[in-house]
Amino acid sequence: MTGGAGFLGSHLCEHLLGRGHRVICVDNLDTGSLGNIEQIRVGGFTFMQHDMTQHIDVPEPVDFVFHLASPASPIDYLRLPLQTLKVGSYGTHNALGLAKAKRARFLISSTSEVYGDPQVHPQPESYWGHVNPIGPRGVYDEAKRFAEAMVMAYHRQQGVDTAIVRIFNTYGPRMRPHDGRAIPTFIRQALENKPITVFGDGSQTRSFCYVDDLIRGIVALAESGEHLPVNIGNPDEMTLLQLAEAVVAATGAQSQIVFEALPVDDPQVRQPDITRARAILGWEPTIDLEEGLRRTLAKVTNRV
Repeated sequence: MTGGAGFLGSHLCEHLLGRGHRVICVDNLDTGSLGNIEQIRVGGFTFMQHDMTQHIDVPEPVDFVFHLASPASPIDYLRLPLQTLKVGSYGTHNALGLAKAKRARFLISSTSEVYGDPQVHPQPESYWGHVNPIGPRGVYDEAKRFAEAMVMAYHRQQGVDTAIVRIFNTYGPRMRPHDGRAIPTFIRQALENKPITVFGDGSQTRSFCYVDDLIRGIVALAESGEHLPVNIGNPDEMTLLQLAEAVVAATGAQSQIVFEALPVDDPQVRQPDITRARAILGWEPTIDLEEGLRRTLAKVTNRV
């Protein structure tokens, strides 16, 4: 599990351990945290501090390689632009090389950001996207697009058993309060009774998936025989202003909502078409935003 000490990686490690699997967690701790995995460092779990842009070898059998290593929030990939590009290229190459050597099934966590600021709405996997390759977000968007191309090349030429999950906005416990994404930022501001900052006029839309639903989808894809990309996300779309209002209601905060300038290349819409996930995996989300916020707040109150 590369990126196993991150937000999603730690939840996936925990889920797999709960199903009786052994897990080797690989992370260089650039954006991950040992705190995310402290409660799962048990007999079937091994932690390896390693940068995936460097060659990796594991001296034991491996059945699955989950490649989740990458900065994922704008704050992180704008701070680490070259590392983001390298982990999408060299890191993906090294993870695929390990899967090939071990004859393991390989799954990469791609992103809805491969669609850029989409001209098709909602976004199906067949849509090729509308991405600015030289904008500030390009280091992340294009790293993921390149990684998808590399995965398919390894599958077609080298015969590696691969899968690609395109992850849409996900939230839940273990997100860093200052990671820059909407839900942890709004929760932190609300719990401190500070103004909640919404970019633009708040009319841009997002679709938010609770982490437990996402992990179910990732595991279902890993255990399937599917090789082409599959969207995993919650298709319930809302504006960021509506999200801010929901967080205020969930926390009981007295925070006012204020507006700031829209970041460069910030997508105006984001909604997954999950037709393929339903048909191929029998998957769809079951946890709505109100319940997801309740679960998140129950875990993060003492951490924000």
